[in-house]
Amino acid sequence: MKEITGIQDSAFLLAALKAADGDLMEAVTFLTEDPAPEPVQSPAAAEPSAWEGSVVGKQLPQDVGAAPAPHNQDSLRTANTVRPLESPKASAAERDAAERPQDAHSAENKNRSKRKRCEVWGESPKQSDWRRAGDWPVGMKNIGNTCWFSAVIQSLFQLPDFRRLVLGYSLPQNVLESCRSHTGKRNIAFMQELQCLFALMLGTWRKFVDPSAALELLRDVFRSAEQPQQDVSEFTHKLLDWLEDAFQLTVNVTSLGDKSENPMVQLFYGTFLTEGVHEGNTFSKIETFGQYPLQVNGYRNLNECLEGAMVEGEMDEATASQSVKYGQERWFTKLPPVLTFELSRFEFNQSLGQPEKIHTKLEFPQTMYMDRYLYCNKDLIQMKREEMKRLKEKMVTLQQKLERYMEYGSGPARFPLPDMLQYVLEFIATKPAGAVCSAQSSQTTPLHSQAKPHVLDVLSQPDSIQERTDARTEDEAFFVANSSPQQSSSVDLQPPVSPAELSERPAPHVVSREELNLVQTCLQRWRNEIEQDVQDLKESIARINLSIEQMYCDPLLQQVPYRLHAVLVHEGQANAGHYWAFIYDQPRKRWLKYNDISVTESSWEELERESFGGLRNASAYCLMYISDQVSPAGADEGEGPEARQLQKEVEALSPELRHYIQEDNWRLEQEAEEWDEEQSCKIPQMEPSPTSELQDLSSESGPEQSPVCEPSVHSLSSEHARIAKEQTAKAIANTADAYEKNGVEAALCEAFHEEYSRLYLLSKETPTPQNDARLQHVLIYFLQNNAPQQVVERTLLEQFADKNLSYDERSISIMKVARAKLSEIGPDDVDMEEYKRWHEDYSLFRKVSIYLLTGLELYQNRKYQESLTYLVYAYQSNTKLLLKGTNRGVSESLIALYRRKCLLKLNEVAASLFVSCEEAHVSEGVSILNELIIPCMHLMNNFEISKEDLDAIEVMRNRWCSYLGREDMDAKLQMKLGELLPRLLDGSTEVIVLKEPPKIRPNSPYDLCSRFAAVMESIHGASAVAVQ
Repeated sequence: MKEITGIQDSAFLLAALKAADGDLMEAVTFLTEDPAPEPVQSPAAAEPSAWEGSVVGKQLPQDVGAAPAPHNQDSLRTANTVRPLESPKASAAERDAAERPQDAHSAENKNRSKRKRCEVWGESPKQSDWRRAGDWPVGMKNIGNTCWFSAVIQSLFQLPDFRRLVLGYSLPQNVLESCRSHTGKRNIAFMQELQCLFALMLGTWRKFVDPSAALELLRDVFRSAEQPQQDVSEFTHKLLDWLEDAFQLTVNVTSLGDKSENPMVQLFYGTFLTEGVHEGNTFSKIETFGQYPLQVNGYRNLNECLEGAMVEGEMDEATASQSVKYGQERWFTKLPPVLTFELSRFEFNQSLGQPEKIHTKLEFPQTMYMDRYLYCNKDLIQMKREEMKRLKEKMVTLQQKLERYMEYGSGPARFPLPDMLQYVLEFIATKPAGAVCSAQSSQTTPLHSQAKPHVLDVLSQPDSIQERTDARTEDEAFFVANSSPQQSSSVDLQPPVSPAELSERPAPHVVSREELNLVQTCLQRWRNEIEQDVQDLKESIARINLSIEQMYCDPLLQQVPYRLHAVLVHEGQANAGHYWAFIYDQPRKRWLKYNDISVTESSWEELERESFGGLRNASAYCLMYISDQVSPAGADEGEGPEARQLQKEVEALSPELRHYIQEDNWRLEQEAEEWDEEQSCKIPQMEPSPTSELQDLSSESGPEQSPVCEPSVHSLSSEHARIAKEQTAKAIANTADAYEKNGVEAALCEAFHEEYSRLYLLSKETPTPQNDARLQHVLIYFLQNNAPQQVVERTLLEQFADKNLSYDERSISIMKVARAKLSEIGPDDVDMEEYKRWHEDYSLFRKVSIYLLTGLELYQNRKYQESLTYLVYAYQSNTKLLLKGTNRGVSESLIALYRRKCLLKLNEVAASLFVSCEEAHVSEGVSILNELIIPCMHLMNNFEISKEDLDAIEVMRNRWCSYLGREDMDAKLQMKLGELLPRLLDGSTEVIVLKEPPKIRPNSPYDLCSRFAAVMESIHGASAVAVQ
């Protein structure tokens, strides 16, 4: 449990295990559950069915259900057959007005999710998924356990002073030629690669850059089979050393050996003075520091960490001569413009013989005032430290006094003294059983049972006791004033109780009135005195707390502010994990999250959740603060937006670096052209359509079609007409009388009217878990989603113009008239782009439904690998639909539920194969993990991930983490596990490619509806999810 939860307190773990009745999984769930308030669910996820709030369930307008067949023979656009569309649209307009805020909120949430994460999935990611968006910062590719490199380099790159130093680095030719040492050549080579990398990060058109060249130089130094993932602090130390040495070469040209002129030293290095006493002897020394190390264990915030690091032992001049005394103080004599704190979150467990991560919570501010740690403020700070020490000692004394009141007694069970006096008051006021039997039913007896509060609870609620005291004091004053036995027995100190309960309570056998008055008077006075003492103690403690909190709020100690620039975060355990960085973007005035290739907008609240620690296995590992001496990113705001600033920086580069950027951007264009060519040769994965028939139809449609968008529109709309041909043919068959009596146009008008009325009624039917009417016909989908009237009319008219209706003379005649009507509808009548989008949505909806049904059927047959692929694709495609409205797609919660179940089952299978230790089984388990589980987890782990999905991911990660250090696994298997865990724990959004599942032959509407009903009926009993 320590390994899984990261909690090291054994007593706390035992308490959790006891609360879970020995159930290990339940205890782990309890311990890892996020205590933060649950976020409000998005409408798509919260609503049990997409039918709620839609057209379904509302009454059909009477004129639609009973509308007579039209008799005039004018164009369909002016015929009465179009009028039935008006009533539904009127009701749709009212409903749309009521639903628009909710749909807008849903779309906003979904779009926010999309902005927060760059999810690249599927076989053919769009070019926009790997092209840079304007001046947005670029990410960095993780080329195998290199997230540590990305986190550090991004943090440094976003420091304008550092960026300009690296990009402007150059050495005279004679210095380059005279450099003979391997270390010097390596440092120069690394600087050149870092220059190229920084140049690309400025001017590339790519969404992320590849740091392979710079990393290759580092790997020679860090290469270790036992340490696949580098420690951020170790790398940063090495990086600054290399950069310092490289810049020292430039300094030596003018000032040989003078490190004070080194720009890296000036930017990152400071000095501190150590003064101390050791065995009676005083000492003093000045030291240089780069990253300042701080211990985390035992501290609540960064100031406490610094205070603990600056003062060790006791520094008292009066006792300095005593050899038993030891102590030292550190004072910063020079602070660097970039101040980096290294938080020591790892410690070595002697019993286990391995390092462990410290997961305790540590808070840090956005602005840090360093005045209290400066040597120039030594005298003032020493006075304040003495005052702080005095206040803390007084606080301890007061807390001990308060605890004596709140935990009174000499035995193992202790209670608050005011409550114990109250219990005695209640006891003497209780009548014996004989007296109770003759008492009136309205009489009551005090009842007070209160759990023993801890002294810390009392401190955190300073007003609770006083409020209870005030209430009791009034009641008891009345009780004393009315001291007759009958009156005293009816005092309403507590809620009334039954006579039967009164008869069971302990009570004095005999109490005289004089005894009762005396005891009550004394007890009440003592209780009031004690409560006043308690209140005074609490107020004194509160005042001392306030004094301690405001001790360093003196304006004189707020003259040296440091602003938080970057936070480097580590998630995982000591021997495996993932790094990312939060960096404050000064021009945009917001926090950005740099997670490998993903750079997303963030917030201080998200930074707190992921950096402070204490909740999960993620916590800050390195803090980078900057002073006002560091120029803000983006230069002068008056000069224009950041895009212009970036362009100015690119123009200021050397010709060689500008040429390097141009070459890379040219290669990007070449790659884009090759990608376009590959995509044009691929067969679309959407529902197949009868190509030959569509070509025939297109050739007969005449020259009035739009040459740009019409073929695509006709492909889908004709496909939907073909799917519904049996229903259209039945509508035509019912018009035999109209055809014989009034001709072909009258028959078309009647068929149009009747079919529309039928579909409209179907769209109004109350849904059931086993029925989704949208699968029956495209127009039901359109009507339920408030499609424009022109789209609905043209779609239905195209149903009757389908060439596949050529069964008899009547059908052929109606088809020709319908085609003629279609040719009369021009661009001003119907927006063909909008028409196309509606049919694309319905095609995607059918595809999602088919994928969902296939995934559920495979899951029931325990084919989890095949099932997961279908469910993942169903969820991703369905998300696009739900952005446009809750009724555009299928139940998101249903797909998520079975995707989660399938993933957990598959993880169990993969883990079992891995621990079998048989080479073939191990390879199969690793393959399942790499190709299915990890990509799926990354797709799930977006900004709006549900608590259930998050818990499932934690369970899966913990299952694999539990195998670390197992004695029954050989070293080779442990090494393989070490390679897997970084990807498993890596929460970044990398380019995720999931093979699209095999194409499925589309079902007819009847087959699809029957299949839907069968699958939903089979899972309905086992699932509480409301199915649409």
